[in-house]
Amino acid sequence: MQAVIDNLPLLLEGFGMTLLLLVVSGAAALLIGVVAAVMRISPVPSLRWVATGYTELLRNTPLTLVFAFCIFVVPSLGVRIDFLPLALVALTAYTSPFVAEALRSGFNGVPVGQAEAARSIGLGFGQILRLVILPQALRMSVPPLINVLIALTKNTSVAGGFFIVELVATGRQLANANGNAVIEILLAVAILYLVITVTLGLVAGRVEKGLRVLR
Repeated sequence: MQAVIDNLPLLLEGFGMTLLLLVVSGAAALLIGVVAAVMRISPVPSLRWVATGYTELLRNTPLTLVFAFCIFVVPSLGVRIDFLPLALVALTAYTSPFVAEALRSGFNGVPVGQAEAARSIGLGFGQILRLVILPQALRMSVPPLINVLIALTKNTSVAGGFFIVELVATGRQLANANGNAVIEILLAVAILYLVITVTLGLVAGRVEKGLRVLR
């Protein structure tokens, strides 16, 4: 336990990097995911094809391969970017299709009759989406979206293999340097991950409860 206390600043520094990866890539993935989900239900065929290709390609590509492309291939093309922005791009690109699919399931849960009724009174696609479909779809998508964010929290650990010193990478370094306290250090890392995932679960519960009141 003394090794954990002595190295607590390093653990918290890795924890902070994990939070940074989660918050920035999570926000970007939510934004891109909303756009992709809307494109999937768009009346314009070309938009549907582009969104379908984007989601299917990245959703079925291993995260490690996405990281390898961003970290190694992009710089080889002459683009000079630090490792952290590239890691954020990789996490965002990998996560956004799962956000899009979670939202699309919410869109599919809205009764078709509501959209038809809105269309019959003269509302356009954008108005129907904004006023009728999206509010209901977001309410139904809260649980799967939280699951996506929890998965993203764990996926940030992949960045540790690509020159980003996040929580798992920090724990690995400390375990190698303190061979007699490996279990304590790994437990500390697990507890810090639980702080994030449990908090996300509690937030999801509060949001769902608030949305039930709005209904």
